[in-house]
Formats: sequence, C-alpha cells, structure tokens
Amino acid sequence: MSLIHALVSRGDTILAEHSAGKRDFSAAVKTILSKIPPNNSKLTYVWEQYLFHYVSDGGLTYMVMADDSVGRRMPFTFLGELQRKFTARYSTDAIFDAPAYGLSEFSDEIAKLMNYYTNTPQADALSAAQADLAQVKDIMVHNVEQILSRGERIELLVDKTNDFAAQAHMFRRGARNVRRQQFWRNQKIMFLSAIVALFFFYLILADFCGAKLQCGS
Repeated sequence: MSLIHALVSRGDTILAEHSAGKRDFSAAVKTILSKIPPNNSKLTYVWEQYLFHYVSDGGLTYMVMADDSVGRRMPFTFLGELQRKFTARYSTDAIFDAPAYGLSEFSDEIAKLMNYYTNTPQADALSAAQADLAQVKDIMVHNVEQILSRGERIELLVDKTNDFAAQAHMFRRGARNVRRQQFWRNQKIMFLSAIVALFFFYLILADFCGAKLQCGS
C-alpha cells in the first residue's frame, strides 16, 4: 500500500479525509498539523516507517501519509492534483466557512485519487514529468530566495560600511579639532613661557642695573 491516509485541512481543522488502512493515525495527524507554520510551505515528516508529506498554501493544508518506499515524487504530485481538484470544487467562502469535516463529501474524491496514484503505473510516469517541472520551479524559487537573501546581506553590509565611513569622518574631524586645540594650547604655553622668561630676565638685570636698567651710569 503506497498512499495510506490523506486529508485537507484549514489550519488544524480537518475538512475532509480518507484512510485506506485500518490503523488509527489521528493522533499523529493532529500532532503534525499543529506543527505546520502558517506560511506557505512544503515539507515531509517522518513517523515510524511512514512519511507525512504536506503542502500548505493559502491557509489550507493538503497532507498524505505514505510508505517510505514510495519516496517523495509521487506523493507531492498527488498533493498537487488534490489541491487542484479541491479548489476547483469549492469556493473560498465555502472552504473558510466550513466547520470541522464540513466538506466530508470530498472524501470520496480523495479516495479515488489515492487509489489512482497507488494502483496506476501511468500515474507515476505522469507524476515524474510533473515533478521534474515542479522541481525546476522549486530550485528557481530557492535560488531567487538565496539571491534576495544575499542582496539583503549586501544592503546590510553597505549600511554598515556607510556607518563606518561616517564614524571615520567624524573621528578625523574630531582629531583635527583636537590637534588644532592642542596647537593653540601649545602656542599659549610658549607665549606665557616667553613672558615669564622675559620677566625673570628683567628681574636679574634690574638687580644689577636698577629698575630703569641704567647699567652704564
């Protein structure tokens, strides 16, 4: 058995689901649904020998549990088809106004899709081509996100560089002001020192020659 359990939920509110196995996986499903972030994402959770694959888009979560031997290609292609059929069948108002299991009539469609992807070899061949396209899209989006992230880091680096440049300019201007103040302070000290030296020189001369400095008389 490839695909075992599948559902559509709004947040952690299950709108429709189908289980092809006899084992109760409700506890595991609720735990995983509670861990899915509100933003759009695709991820796989591992639980025992099973893989829980999900696609979260626009507030809705499409999830399928599969054997680990199936891999990820076919389950995610199944989820893409499940999403397409679900959004084509129900309006936005019907989806977001429905209570828990309020769209349970869609469970039959989930069962048909699970049976088709599990038992039809052509489905996997088709899913391979679709998955290759999806993978290229994912890689492109991932690369764009890396570029954007790198661009943000560059902008931050430029901002920090500008900050450093501004700080360096302020430091240089402050250093010039300090040097200018130190220069004039030194000039004042030299000027005062010269006056003091002249005063002492006058005192020495006055001692020998008198206050009027008449040394020859």
